[in-house]
Amino acid sequence: MAEKKAPAPEKAEKKKGGKLKLIIIALVVLGVLGGGGFAAWKFFLQPKTAGDAAGNATAEGVGEPKAEVEPGGQLVTLDSFVVNLSDPMGRRYLKTTLDVEVASAAAAAELTAAMPKVKDTLLLLLSSKSFADISSMDKKIELKNDIVSRLNQIIGKNKVRNVYFTEFVVQ
Repeated sequence: MAEKKAPAPEKAEKKKGGKLKLIIIALVVLGVLGGGGFAAWKFFLQPKTAGDAAGNATAEGVGEPKAEVEPGGQLVTLDSFVVNLSDPMGRRYLKTTLDVEVASAAAAAELTAAMPKVKDTLLLLLSSKSFADISSMDKKIELKNDIVSRLNQIIGKNKVRNVYFTEFVVQ
């Protein structure tokens, strides 16, 4: 009978090791969930204050401050433009979509009312460009400035603030 009682304590010791592993795993999982919850609360769910927004502008913008939008500015989304570029072989085309930032709601209404003129002007401008004219970053910024000046000629001086490319594909 003594032989039968000897194996029983060994099984009890194995169960203790299994419980210990489960407790350690549970503590690690709780620690990870707690850390993730804290990180989500700290970085994503807390409201931004004026000091935080100014401090994070240089960290997120790679040393450049964010442009402040003055009150009353609105964005007007234009339809996509698909044009053939003026390359010698004629095999390249540009597909782009633009958002236009205007100074006020009245300027947005004027831009919408003059949409046929806007589309005509932009089609002529974009189709006059070659691949070399739009391939580098400097050339794209120059193109944006050209678009702003042409749109200001159509709806009036200083009503168009900026143009944003939301899609720019050259093939």
